[in-house]
Amino acid sequence: MAQEDNSKVSSPQDDSKKSKSKQNRSKKRTKPRPYGTTPKEHIIQRNAKQIKNMENQALQRFSVSPPLMGFPEEPIEPKNFSFEWPTSPVSLKVEAEMAKIVVRKGEFGWLDDKRVDEIGEIVKQKEMSLEQVLSLRSALLQQKTVYGHGRLKSRAKVLLRLYNEGVNVVDLSKRFDFPPMNIFRVILAEKKWSKSRIKESLRTPSKLSKREKEEFERAESADRVSNVDQSETHLRADLFEDILSDWFESKGVRLRRQTEMVSEQKLEHGRPVKTPDILFLDLVEINGKPIAWIDAKHFYGADVDFQRKKMTKQMNRYIEEWGSGAVVYRHGFSENLFIPGCTLLDANALDLSPLEEASS
Repeated sequence: MAQEDNSKVSSPQDDSKKSKSKQNRSKKRTKPRPYGTTPKEHIIQRNAKQIKNMENQALQRFSVSPPLMGFPEEPIEPKNFSFEWPTSPVSLKVEAEMAKIVVRKGEFGWLDDKRVDEIGEIVKQKEMSLEQVLSLRSALLQQKTVYGHGRLKSRAKVLLRLYNEGVNVVDLSKRFDFPPMNIFRVILAEKKWSKSRIKESLRTPSKLSKREKEEFERAESADRVSNVDQSETHLRADLFEDILSDWFESKGVRLRRQTEMVSEQKLEHGRPVKTPDILFLDLVEINGKPIAWIDAKHFYGADVDFQRKKMTKQMNRYIEEWGSGAVVYRHGFSENLFIPGCTLLDANALDLSPLEEASS
């Protein structure tokens, strides 16, 4: 007996429906993600038990034997301090709006006065300062650079060919939307330069050929993300740390500074291991949370995935040793930013006039 063929032949109308369905699914997939990372409330909920353990660890740290890293050998009799530290987080909506404005294709360098004034005019209508917005730009550019590095390396052959044809590194940056210094490094690597040779040559560019030296100087001046000289930024960050430490010492809180711990750990371990900017030798509570240590950050705490992951990784090293702590952001932070075990603070409680004088 012949088998009956039950297979259906699709009509033109069916094919049209399927095509539209595929297009709709494709549109859904390509819909841009909303700005920001995981909602803060979800992270708090997910980590509630862990956060409680971190806080208990901070409260019990003086009873641990042998003493924790950075603590003196003799027993500590901690005093109790409690501070209210008002903060003014930036709304995620405003940060998202400014993120669209401050980053442009092929723009990785310091902004000229005209562009800064343009952003400054927009900022006047928003609940963000110009300093916060420029710091947000820096965080977004860092993320763009790191997350785009794989794509940059995949273009190495094309970049070298265009470079050999005479196209300069800054023009390549504008065309392909990668930082000029990273493009220059990839080109040198594609020319079979070793990593050590590239590193040494960029430290002492006088050893480069005439064209390479010119390209290096051009790229360096057009790149604030990947450039070699970051010394001025470090000096301001060090001064901010001193202002913060001085504030607590003026209140009678005993503490250890990062410089002391770095020297100590180099002697004991051969390198710095865990060195927050401040390690408290007293029981300090800020906004109702136990704080064992503080790290000072001379930038805006943006709700940007790369920066948050990097910060979480660093802070977890301190939490593992001493329990919960705090981060003080020089330029404030986003309302949606959250790091388990960390109380986030801005610099509103501090006198920053020495920092402003040093910057002028």
